[in-house]
Amino acid sequence: MPGLFGKEKVEVVLTGDTYDDAYEAARKDCEENGKVFIHPFDDPEVIAGQGTVGLEILADSQKKIDYLFVPVGGGGLVAGLGSYFKQLSPQTKIIGVEPLGAPAMYESLKQNKVVQLGDIDKFVDGAAVRRVGDHTFDIARAVVDDMILVPEGKVCSTILQLYNEEAIVVEPAGALSIAALDQYREQIRGKRVVCVVSGGNNDITRMEEIKERSLLFEGLKHYFLIRFPQRAGALRDFLVNVLGPKDDITHFEYAKKNNRENGPALVGIEVEKREDYERLVARMEAFRVDFESLNDKPMLFNMLV
Repeated sequence: MPGLFGKEKVEVVLTGDTYDDAYEAARKDCEENGKVFIHPFDDPEVIAGQGTVGLEILADSQKKIDYLFVPVGGGGLVAGLGSYFKQLSPQTKIIGVEPLGAPAMYESLKQNKVVQLGDIDKFVDGAAVRRVGDHTFDIARAVVDDMILVPEGKVCSTILQLYNEEAIVVEPAGALSIAALDQYREQIRGKRVVCVVSGGNNDITRMEEIKERSLLFEGLKHYFLIRFPQRAGALRDFLVNVLGPKDDITHFEYAKKNNRENGPALVGIEVEKREDYERLVARMEAFRVDFESLNDKPMLFNMLV
């Protein structure tokens, strides 16, 4: 009946920064208040329900499927799909795909036991868990043929490509399977391949972050600390002598808010092609620019950018 289970009947409580934080809070609430906890992935019936995706795929397919790429978070989807395919399409290779910053299933299968990760990259939030399920691990161990890790920046590039070229809106976890195809280019050449695009829950406010991560991954955006000479015209000389015709300054900020003349500037530069970066650095060195690249210094990069 409409209205029974929505609006004022439901209270949504946001807890923690990751799925694992919310999971612990939910379990504690259930234990303290006698509620029933329904696990989002580590439950045989939930796994079976996700397996119906396989039923739909095989019902729509007129030919055999050689490879099936599946995004992996807690493992419920790949466990359900893998179980179904191994029974009805055993020749299909099941390839699980995780974000590089949260390789819980990858490490668990590698070590042949369920592994609890420490710090994880939360960006691919639909697949960023510190620990996969016990049920899902046991099933994945039997049905998954390979696991692939995809850098978060590659996921961002795929999100933008799908939107710009196919008008498809996907969330980071939904882009994982397609983002993994480059790594399997030779194996899947001439094969029939299915990628599970598992969601389009993408917040429009994240698009700037997605674009930024994509540019960094593709080698098209670079950040530097640059100490300009304390003389008039130094910045103009940099623009004229160092920047290429297609280079663009996208960020400029003095590291010191006061007494700027004694501190370096944080400068973000976007180039047109990956190889333009080497030419940019060569010009900075030729004109004796005092600079330090930040892209390959994660701690300094995260503090300043």
